[in-house]
Amino acid sequence: MVVLSKRRGAKNLRLSILPNGTIRVSLPAWAPYQSAISFAANRADWIRQHTSGLKTPSLQHGHRIGKSYRVKFIAAPSGQRTQARLGINSITITSPLDISHTEVQAKARRAAQRALKKEAEMLLGSRLRQLSRQNKLPFRDFKVKKLSSRWGSCSSKGIITLNYFLVQLPWELIDYVIIHELVHTRHLNHSRDFWALMEEILPDAKKRRREIKKYRPILQPS
Repeated sequence: MVVLSKRRGAKNLRLSILPNGTIRVSLPAWAPYQSAISFAANRADWIRQHTSGLKTPSLQHGHRIGKSYRVKFIAAPSGQRTQARLGINSITITSPLDISHTEVQAKARRAAQRALKKEAEMLLGSRLRQLSRQNKLPFRDFKVKKLSSRWGSCSSKGIITLNYFLVQLPWELIDYVIIHELVHTRHLNHSRDFWALMEEILPDAKKRRREIKKYRPILQPS
């Protein structure tokens, strides 16, 4: 599926792939839609290359979710319902069905995302406050949400939203995203001043920016 999105202020055509495999082409408000269609068609090989691995992950016994959770599958007597329960650091799925069954996997994925949100609210919030004080970049409020294509955002009112899938990434990339949004409290754009402040705080910001492009905001068991 291809979605065409006109954006005010955009100067160029931009191609992106959402976690669900949707192809999004952003284009300037003045550009004809046909130009976006041609743009996507000319990059068909790139699209195939980057969408071939976008499959719903199959959760297995022992998989790690986030920083501290582990998935456990427990067999239940025939006739019982499939159930999921979050422990202190465990996600336990009890079912009479095989773990590969669609119902079992769906229940496990929903529970895994609840675990990620819970962990993100605690860990990311704490780290955000620490980096805010350390760099003298105050923010107004903090939220954790499931975002489809971004790791975070900052509103004009200083409200920072972080994607709960972010907690799965290495800490150096988590810090990159958090600092990125904190810098937006001072520069609500990606101007030269924005990147100058980013690199003042993180001298290797460009390297981390390249590294984070290897990840997508989806469930990533390990």
